[in-house]
Amino acid sequence: MTPARVFSAADVDRLLDRRELLDELAHGFVALSAGDVTAPTRIEVPVEKGYSLAMPAHRTGSHIVVKIVNVFDGNLAIGLPSHQAVICAFDADTGTCVAILDATVITALRTAAAATLSARILARDGARVLTIIGAGVQGQAHLELMPLVRDLDEIRIVSLRFGDAERLAALDARATAMRTAAEAVESSDIVALCTHSGTPVVDAAAIRPGAHVTSVGFCEPDGELPRPLVEHASLFVETRLAFEPTPAGCFELQGLDPTSGTELGEVLSGARAGRRDADEITVYKAMGHAVEDLVAAEIVLRRAGQADAATVNL
Repeated sequence: MTPARVFSAADVDRLLDRRELLDELAHGFVALSAGDVTAPTRIEVPVEKGYSLAMPAHRTGSHIVVKIVNVFDGNLAIGLPSHQAVICAFDADTGTCVAILDATVITALRTAAAATLSARILARDGARVLTIIGAGVQGQAHLELMPLVRDLDEIRIVSLRFGDAERLAALDARATAMRTAAEAVESSDIVALCTHSGTPVVDAAAIRPGAHVTSVGFCEPDGELPRPLVEHASLFVETRLAFEPTPAGCFELQGLDPTSGTELGEVLSGARAGRRDADEITVYKAMGHAVEDLVAAEIVLRRAGQADAATVNL
């Protein structure tokens, strides 16, 4: 049996081209909305201090991938990532495991890339002021990726701890740490929520007309995104599975009519409208979907040379 290739976090970080990820995610979301991706509902295994999710996916011409992601929020206090993950890639003709990829970097980048893609297609023309709320892994990934799709003049960083906001802001000359979300969002064109909060982190009334809001946080009981904003803005999701009970769906969307959300793939294919006018508030609520892991893993495997990974016999 051919040994499986093993890609470390450093390998993945080096091989996962960010611009290619954005473009391939767009194709992936179109395929997802068209029914061309097989991705059973993810499975949750809860334990005392966190939970583990299994997320498989396949589409024609790709590997079969299965991601296991473990979410343990208490890890932050002991210097470990709250999200740790691995992806196994299998040959779709034989079922043979051909690669094992550290997916902690993939999870961070594909999540931020999906939010960034939503900004590329939904933020209004001329959007130049970005606010990022949350200065952790997702805050950093958003800071890296959002400038790839918009010519930003100003980036505002808000965090529960001001020092964390200052450290993240130091990574980009356009960025400034701010002490309150209210002050930051009032004149922002794009607002990216990247927190572990189980309660809303912004006031819906503070979001300016024409803004685009993204939310990638997932935390009980209510999530980081205010329900009034969800109910009154134009809502966009990866798939309408986002309206299902957790862990498949989002806390903020429970009880809402699934037809109230438009899938990103539907906008990208032209099947449904995106932004309709300059004053419309648009909201993208992420739930995370295995097609994103599939797309990211395929980029790494496609770009890898023979010297880019170790091997292991299974």
